[in-house]
Amino acid sequence: MTRSVAAVEACVEQTLRRVGKRVRLGTPLGIGKANHLVNEFYRRAATDPSIELSIHTALSLGRPHASSELERRFVEPLADRLFRGYPELAWVKPRREGRLPDNIRVREFYFQPGSLMGSPRAQRNHVSSNYTHVVRDLLDQDINVIAQLVAADRSNGNGEAGLRYSLGSNPDLTVDIVPHLERRRKGGEEIAILGQVNSEMPFMYGDAVVEPSFFDGVVDDPAIDFPLFGAPNVPVSTADYMIALHVGTLIRDGGTLQIGIGSMGDAITRVLQLRHLENETFRQVVADTGIEERYGDLVSAIGGLAPFEEGLYASSEMLVDGFLELRRSGVLRRRVYDSVPLQRCLNEGLIGEAVSLEALDALVDEGVIEAELTEADVAFLERYGLLRSGTHLIDGKLVFIGGRSTPADLGNDVTRQFLRDHGLGDRLLGGHFAHACFFLGPRDFYQALRSMDPAERSGISMTGISFVNELYGREELKRLQRRHARFVNSGIIATLGGAMASDGLEDGRVVSGVGGQYNFVAMAHELDDGRSILMLTATDERDGSLTSNIRSTYGHVTIPRHLRDIVVTEYGIADIRGRSDEDVVTALLEIADSRFQDELLAEAKEARRVPASYEIPEHARHNRPDRLEDLLAPCRDRGLFQDFPFGTDLTEEELVLKDALTALKRLAGERTVPIPGLSELRGALRVPEEATPYLRRMELENPSGLNERLLQRAVVVGLTSVGAI
Repeated sequence: MTRSVAAVEACVEQTLRRVGKRVRLGTPLGIGKANHLVNEFYRRAATDPSIELSIHTALSLGRPHASSELERRFVEPLADRLFRGYPELAWVKPRREGRLPDNIRVREFYFQPGSLMGSPRAQRNHVSSNYTHVVRDLLDQDINVIAQLVAADRSNGNGEAGLRYSLGSNPDLTVDIVPHLERRRKGGEEIAILGQVNSEMPFMYGDAVVEPSFFDGVVDDPAIDFPLFGAPNVPVSTADYMIALHVGTLIRDGGTLQIGIGSMGDAITRVLQLRHLENETFRQVVADTGIEERYGDLVSAIGGLAPFEEGLYASSEMLVDGFLELRRSGVLRRRVYDSVPLQRCLNEGLIGEAVSLEALDALVDEGVIEAELTEADVAFLERYGLLRSGTHLIDGKLVFIGGRSTPADLGNDVTRQFLRDHGLGDRLLGGHFAHACFFLGPRDFYQALRSMDPAERSGISMTGISFVNELYGREELKRLQRRHARFVNSGIIATLGGAMASDGLEDGRVVSGVGGQYNFVAMAHELDDGRSILMLTATDERDGSLTSNIRSTYGHVTIPRHLRDIVVTEYGIADIRGRSDEDVVTALLEIADSRFQDELLAEAKEARRVPASYEIPEHARHNRPDRLEDLLAPCRDRGLFQDFPFGTDLTEEELVLKDALTALKRLAGERTVPIPGLSELRGALRVPEEATPYLRRMELENPSGLNERLLQRAVVVGLTSVGAI
């Protein structure tokens, strides 16, 4: 029975009395953390060295922090506006600064990408694990407390009898691990499952819905409600859009889609909208960029250029805001059902979403139901909306609400006419256009979920990682649902052998984590018509140095070369599944940046991976960023392929300043922002008037003292370098 606890402190105190001072605390990835509860556990351990606290989680989100005075002036006002009211996780800053108490450990299987590269303690406590193996690993660590942010639904009346909870953004691991913990509880272990209600958390359906008895304690105090952490949209680059244009041709109508968060995900979403809503424009862009000419055979074989007549279904560990955009656009509309025979009939075109007597006949022909309906048949037909709600089988007759009845024999002409006139449903019920396990996104994404009609929101089935990220368990159903699956993920470094590094660097540092990428790549190989698409930009510019993201070899691998499939850069598609090593090398050379092709080719020849006579084809010898800019320029003149296709939380001044500060770092060739010398200052005695709004935002309009004047001039240098003034 759930104990509703008024105060966070009381809930934690009761839990400590229950489980003792050896606390193994699990709290979800991303926004599903019960911030007040986990922070109180941290506070208790920080003030009481006798408490041994291990926090097991992933993606501990925090406000951005600045590494220089100019960055501070830019970041702090922005963070105050975007994250006002968000309670920081107690361990984020101490861990970053190396000040975690000795009795507290924080173990994460996924980092906010790049955020902890400079934290030795965080790196040492990273747990490298496939998403589908995290529950096993948590159980091995003897997790005894779960603390999760939840949504509450009291629409069915007051009191516990009318109360339901939803695991909201994060049923991902909770629904999988709690049954194991309950078995341990029955074996005598002390376990505590805790919830913290937050009115900002959308009430999500599917396996996320749980009864009050699911929890041992729930803190439900509106005074501590807080805004969910909103991840701002990031700008979409030309390279992102070019990658997305290639990917957009590989998505099969009537298929399944998995994508991630970030600029590439936004670019894919916008391209798929273009394909569906402005198909003539989409086809023209695909032709003008040479994609159709170069990859037409592959597109015809596994993808398409036409609008989405049947639509797509999303099966993705992460529900990204792009899926809602695709839903609004009419792209994400293929529904799947949790019945093998029903899904098979849908896949084979024997029935459709609209209910008809012919659909019932098809189900009889396929042996799904009997012509003389049984009680199980009637329950099946009513559950999925083929018969009207409230239909019962009584003494061989179908009895409907209101008392009207007819023989339960589909071969009876009277019954058939009655069903046509009165007994059939309108459309199939219980289908889902998306299965997902967690979500994270910008603030308006959460608002959109909260404001959705519950019937529409229930089309998103939030469930456990064990369902979405693997085929094991209900495999026949999953194979039917996930037809023509395209699992689209991103990488950091690809090798000429077809391997991909996506989570870390060859020096051993972890950038993010494996997450579910390996799961989806492996699943694509197991599905008869599935494909894995791994995307990466061809180059990376860092600290003033440009490097190729396609290498001959690399000392770290996330996806091994024997799982190679499709690799996409802004310069093209390498279809390398089942290809010889030589073919793989040449395909990847053709989508590398031309500034690095000669070096890569020489290394491949030296290693005898290609014949000494091989030369990269002429059509692939012009892979340069300026050519891509020229290709997309006419599109941008028509309003296509904007930096923020779905809006941004940044002001116009902040967008310009962001580019200016980035340019300063690039000019300096180092991570710190450069300050102009005195000779440069003498040449810039007057600050241009058009710089005023930017300097005002940076609180440098009227500088005080030499240091602020130097900072002011640095901003002017940056603004000038990006053409803002």
